[in-house]
Amino acid sequence: MKLNLHTSTLPNGIRVTTATMPHVAAVTIGMWIKVGGRNETARLNGMSHFIEHMLFKGTRTRNAKQLSQAIEGRGGYLDAYTQEELTCFYARATAEHADEVFAVLADMMLNPKFAPADIGREREVIVEEIAMYRDQPAQQVDEHLMAALWPGHPLGRPITGTEKTLAGMTRAEILNFKSAHYISENIVIGLAGDIKHPTAVSLAKKWFGGLTRRAPPAHEKLAAGAPQENFALEKRRIDQTHLALGFRTFGRYDERKYAMKLMSVLLGENMSSRLFQIVREDNGLAYAISSGMQLFDETGLFSVDAGLDADRTPAALDLIFRELGRLRSRAPTAKELRQAKDYAIGQLRLGLESSTNQMTWCAEQLISYGDILQPEEIVAKLESVRAGEIRALAAEVFQPRCASTAIISPLAASKLESHLSRLQRRHL
Repeated sequence: MKLNLHTSTLPNGIRVTTATMPHVAAVTIGMWIKVGGRNETARLNGMSHFIEHMLFKGTRTRNAKQLSQAIEGRGGYLDAYTQEELTCFYARATAEHADEVFAVLADMMLNPKFAPADIGREREVIVEEIAMYRDQPAQQVDEHLMAALWPGHPLGRPITGTEKTLAGMTRAEILNFKSAHYISENIVIGLAGDIKHPTAVSLAKKWFGGLTRRAPPAHEKLAAGAPQENFALEKRRIDQTHLALGFRTFGRYDERKYAMKLMSVLLGENMSSRLFQIVREDNGLAYAISSGMQLFDETGLFSVDAGLDADRTPAALDLIFRELGRLRSRAPTAKELRQAKDYAIGQLRLGLESSTNQMTWCAEQLISYGDILQPEEIVAKLESVRAGEIRALAAEVFQPRCASTAIISPLAASKLESHLSRLQRRHL
């Protein structure tokens, strides 16, 4: 599978990438900014997410309703998200409306109104969003895990911020933060679908050519040997135990990430995985259990998430740690490795059938790495992983010094901590 990729850089540093798909009716356009939770101070925690919300509240020429109608009225959709290291605004519509969709996204990015009344209302909306996540233990336990993995560092803070940090943000601080980070050097514009690269470059020049080039602010790097917390345990009157087990790892530039992807598939990314089969199918101790990975600039994590039968939580934890220990000591079989590779490669290729995923593929790589690999280059890297490399990686990553465990459970935290400590000593 080879994508029809083209990339250009405007004189002011803005990068434009396209994946032309003449066989589809749609075009997806994404505006990516290299700013997220890790670019914030403790007092301004949640600022990137707040600005993401505010860009939907109206511009100098369109109110909030007009922004959404300009896309949805043409049969498309408009959305955005904020992560630790980037923010993305994107829209999808039929290709004949590409110019109008691009204009709406550009207007949101370049001309947000930031009306004081809108700031006040949206502040309350995000407070309700925080309350909603707090009422969802499966979401809240992941925030506990991030805080334990990177205590006192921006990566450990919630993307949404807190009620306290939101209340302290002034309009002037919002404008200053956006001005500092929404700059040409930090912007990648990605388009995929029935659109040609010269058209995309022309649109980018029309709307963004006037931005001047400035150096982006530095963000706080994670110091070598930075501490992490072993346990973040909360007792709550709920029916299930919610587990988020994390191991601090290397960052996105480490070539072992391909072995880690296959390790994740083996352990918990599908219904054939070891953890799903053993914990759920064989023993009925969980409805949901999965593994995953997230890589940042200089650090990352491998995680296992589960919703467990509260009464049999110790038994479920025993099984989970036993499987981690088993992979530390024995490489996967040739059959397991082949199945994991087939799954990862198949998911990659199937996902790239949509214009939205091709846009994300191009733009996310360009903003994160400065370059774009073709899918078959990734396939070759996955195919080259050997079983022994996965075992060696498991032995390096699955260690007590790398581990943080977050749990929200009706069980007493002291009993859970004691049990987890024994499991770590036995299996890691």
